[in-house]
Amino acid sequence: MKPSAAPRLSVGFILQQDFTLVAFSSFVDALRLAADEADRSRQMRCRWAVLSHDMRPIRASCGVEISPSMELDDPGEFDYVVMVGGLLPGGRKLAPSLVEYMRRAASAGRTLVGVCTGSFILARAGLMKQHRSCVSWFHYRDFVLEFPDHAVTSDQLFVTDRQRITCAGGTSVVHLAAHLIERHVSKPEAQKALRIMIENSALPSRALQPQPAFAAETDNPWIRRAMLLMERNSERRFSVLEIARELHVSARHLERLFHEELGVSPSEFARTLRLRRAYDLLVDTRQPISEVALDSGFADGSHFSRRFRDAYGKSPSQVRREASPGGEP
Repeated sequence: MKPSAAPRLSVGFILQQDFTLVAFSSFVDALRLAADEADRSRQMRCRWAVLSHDMRPIRASCGVEISPSMELDDPGEFDYVVMVGGLLPGGRKLAPSLVEYMRRAASAGRTLVGVCTGSFILARAGLMKQHRSCVSWFHYRDFVLEFPDHAVTSDQLFVTDRQRITCAGGTSVVHLAAHLIERHVSKPEAQKALRIMIENSALPSRALQPQPAFAAETDNPWIRRAMLLMERNSERRFSVLEIARELHVSARHLERLFHEELGVSPSEFARTLRLRRAYDLLVDTRQPISEVALDSGFADGSHFSRRFRDAYGKSPSQVRREASPGGEP
């Protein structure tokens, strides 16, 4: 391929202050590896730039700073404009000129991409109305609370909804980048980039995000979706029928799957998650034990204490004392 050939994929990056470095570096490195032969990093097949309104360095949440490479100009010169989010409460507001740039990109028919918490920024700019968003399971509740009228999922790696793509973040960004490289450049180039990054193959957008911590391992997609649903709603009690309805399967079928795969019922698994949440709240917060019980889906304090002791061999107050400096209650 001649170096002068026009790139087949062009991406402009907008970085929020306190952005997540891996979400940006995974994306841009996949482009770099697919763009050229060997490891020469010339922007031949793919082109990318870090956009800025003031050309000042942009700090990642880990403290590393990235220098922008291009001022805001015509968003039509990029196929995709990628908003890289980061710290949800700590990140500063995006400059109005950057928000306006994204709106112009949308008006020009360019696809907007939100990675990590970039989906929040797109939604705050009014750019996700009538579009489905994908967020990390870790930020699912935050998104629902801030945007109750937006469709959102946290049980897959990324979602493409017309001219919007949103991605959970982390290493899932590698698979989103590979998806775009395969679409615009070629499948062999996407596979080459993944192999160099020590990934076997591209995962599809509907691949599930990691299953809940403290969960038994399973590859069954129905059980994993049920686990994620329970985990992101661990403050409330779900009936088996409610979970089955969300997954569009029968309650009997879901019960059978849980018993075959995990040896417990969906209700027992959900209770384990709620008790784990209670344990973490006891250790990490100063909430009264009665509030911990309510926040973990237990309406009755004595019932909560019995279940907690059965699970951990200690009362909630014992766990609180042992976790406190000096053993204070």
